[in-house]
Amino acid sequence: MNSETAGEKFQQLVAIMARLRAPGGCPWDREQTFDSIKPFTLEETYEVLDAIEHRDWEELTQELGDFILQAVFYAQMASEQGLFRIEDALDAINKKLVRRHPHVFGEESAASADEVLSIWGRVKNSEPKAERKRNTGLLGGVPRALPALVEAQQITSKAARVGFDWENAEQVLDKLHEELAEFAQARRHQAQDELEDELGDMIFVLVNLARFVKVDPEQALRRTNAKFRTRWSFIETRLSEQGRKPEDATIDEMEALWQEAKRK
Repeated sequence: MNSETAGEKFQQLVAIMARLRAPGGCPWDREQTFDSIKPFTLEETYEVLDAIEHRDWEELTQELGDFILQAVFYAQMASEQGLFRIEDALDAINKKLVRRHPHVFGEESAASADEVLSIWGRVKNSEPKAERKRNTGLLGGVPRALPALVEAQQITSKAARVGFDWENAEQVLDKLHEELAEFAQARRHQAQDELEDELGDMIFVLVNLARFVKVDPEQALRRTNAKFRTRWSFIETRLSEQGRKPEDATIDEMEALWQEAKRK
């Protein structure tokens, strides 16, 4: 059994990354920049989520390592430019977690998740400006570069915390019906910009509905995507057994196979 601690292994990763970026290291790693690495960070994030969704713990072990590497990569580039070190990033998150959990590390108490969120928001708002995000305003801390669905989750949650919200899920459903009617009207007008606006409004309301029923819309959609993949694979397999491809089948035949896949 390997006796190295997590800290020792982390330091080994930091050293490996520094060696890869050093003169005589890896040409590919040496030419990367903050911007060039961003797509890989997003890719690794979704691979972590996929492993969790499939409860593939062996795969998650690997993907978390790749995910951690992204932070070390950014920190190494920052260190080379004299901006900050990985130690500074770790120190910042350690202090923030202790500061924003006074109900654990201090004298306050919290009996529910909602109380914790309230404490978190209050402590965050009391922090010196130097410790806050550069952006100001309630929504200033929500990055615009987030995937649209995640951005909608965050900005609606923040607005709800200050009282800009519906009272219950039924009111959100009423709003959804209103948006559906407006979308239908936009279709009659056949104006592409209007269609895009109304479709976006509908999705935005669905994100709010998900919040009310405590469902993560991103995970709900990923679950539906996985379900579609499974059922479509069933259709392809059954047709293949008949020596055919989907393009050789009628919509009625594929629908019958889809229903069979649902029953199975």
